[in-house]
Amino acid sequence: MTEVAKFYILSHICIAFLGGVLLLALWFNIRARFSQLLEEDDSQKRVDKGMLYLSFAMFIWVISGCWIYGGTVFNFTETQGYQLGINLFSIVNNMFLLLALFYFYYAPGFIYHNKKNIKKIVIVIVFTSIVTFALPFILKENNVINGLRISGIPDLLLSAFLCYLLGISFYRTFVYRGLKIIGYISVLVILLIFVSQISEVFLTFGNDFSNNFIKIIAKTSLISIFLVLATTWVIRLASTPKPNEITIHFLDWGLVKLNIPTKNIYDQTIDFGSKTTQYKNLLKFAIRRKYTEGDLQTIPVNLGGEIKNQTYLTRIIENINDILQLDDTQKLDRRDLFTFIGESKYRLRIVPNNITIDKTLLEEFSESIENKDYKAFL
Repeated sequence: MTEVAKFYILSHICIAFLGGVLLLALWFNIRARFSQLLEEDDSQKRVDKGMLYLSFAMFIWVISGCWIYGGTVFNFTETQGYQLGINLFSIVNNMFLLLALFYFYYAPGFIYHNKKNIKKIVIVIVFTSIVTFALPFILKENNVINGLRISGIPDLLLSAFLCYLLGISFYRTFVYRGLKIIGYISVLVILLIFVSQISEVFLTFGNDFSNNFIKIIAKTSLISIFLVLATTWVIRLASTPKPNEITIHFLDWGLVKLNIPTKNIYDQTIDFGSKTTQYKNLLKFAIRRKYTEGDLQTIPVNLGGEIKNQTYLTRIIENINDILQLDDTQKLDRRDLFTFIGESKYRLRIVPNNITIDKTLLEEFSESIENKDYKAFL
């Protein structure tokens, strides 16, 4: 082992360990400080565990680094057991990253809280690792042709896919939280993570120093991005209003009075005007939340549901922000008013006692032909 390689591996172990400990400590601290907020929907398993899985991924890096260092020191890097260990660590690490994305609110739609697709991707990860492990024994001396390690191609393609998912998720998360520069940096870091793995397939790519330098920079930067992400989670949780502090009063058609002290919104009257669809959808959520229990409080938001697209939920929030002309620090997020229950179902976060609906408005709404189902709730 060269001195450069030894320096990289030991640095990799120390940095990953420190990053994992910091993320885990932050997670425990957040759980302690915001337990009530995080567990308001604990019965529906809505606790965000993304940070926890990211810290686990860091610890897998630590164990993997120790395995590589031990294999080099004790000269068993050419054994089947060593390669099997590398593949197992790769599988577990990729799965932890994938599980973290499962809880990323701004992850691609086919990942976020989509257990079916997650299982499919896990199967692909396991299959890819098996192929990567088996190819050297099948190809033997033909595994490396013109500086190209064929057995590493499947894993490189899988890494490209996971990097794509991470890049999209990080970029969206930071941009939606007003941190565009961090969003751009995160994409660059993810790109470096992918570039750092190219030398495992294209053996003539770079040299020992440059490849290890890229790896250490990429992983250190990625851990920094994780820590920034954790910080934004803390800020979001701290600014999220509690369900019992929000009050909403439906005054008349298109008129709502909203009170959210955390957002400096005090008895503000909102006139939806011509935006009747958004108003009616909000009223539907309010009626279900106030007058029903259990699953009836939720509304399916999908092509076959009562509300056809999540865009309609987003528009409600956007309209409120626009009408009240809220600045960036006060702007409402969709999760401030709506809770995702699972299976494309949402419900209003506001406690039933804090929802007031004008009696005449309620009668007119329930008597409408298109809303006849709501009459049974009253």
